[in-house]
Amino acid sequence: MAPEMRVVAVTDDAGRVTEPGWLVLAEAVHRQLRPQLPEAYVSRLSGVFANGARMALVVDDRVVLSLAVWRLIENTYEGRRLYVDDLVSDEARRSQGAGKKMLDWLEEKAIALGCEVLALDSGVQRQRAHRFYFREGMHVSSFCFRKILK
Repeated sequence: MAPEMRVVAVTDDAGRVTEPGWLVLAEAVHRQLRPQLPEAYVSRLSGVFANGARMALVVDDRVVLSLAVWRLIENTYEGRRLYVDDLVSDEARRSQGAGKKMLDWLEEKAIALGCEVLALDSGVQRQRAHRFYFREGMHVSSFCFRKILK
C-alpha cells in the first residue's frame, strides 16, 4: 500500500515555527543532505527562518519522507523567484513519490506567491538528484561560482 503522503508547513509566512515537533523530526532527514549542521539544530534553523527561510515537509503518519527549506528572492534578472536552499528525501524511502510531491508543492507555492521562477542549486556530485530534476522539467541555466571567505 502506498504511503498517505501530505505536506506540512513547519513555518508560517513570517518564518515562525508553527510545528516544532515536526521540526525536531525533520533533523535526521535534513542531516542526510547537510551533515555539517550544528548539534543545536533547532536553534540554527530558527535563525535561518528569521532571515527569510521557510520549511515544508512531506510526511506519512509521523515519518518525514522529504523536506525543503526555501525562500523568496527578488532580483534583477529573473524577477521574483522561489529559491530552494535544501531539498532532500529520506535515502531509505526514495523513489516513492515524496520528492515529486515536495517539488510539486514548491511549484504551486511559487505560483501562488507570484514567482516567475522556481530555482535551486545542486552539488555537482549529486547525479541522482540531477536526473530527478531534469525529469521534472528543470534545466541548468548557469554556473554558480564561489569563493570561501572563512
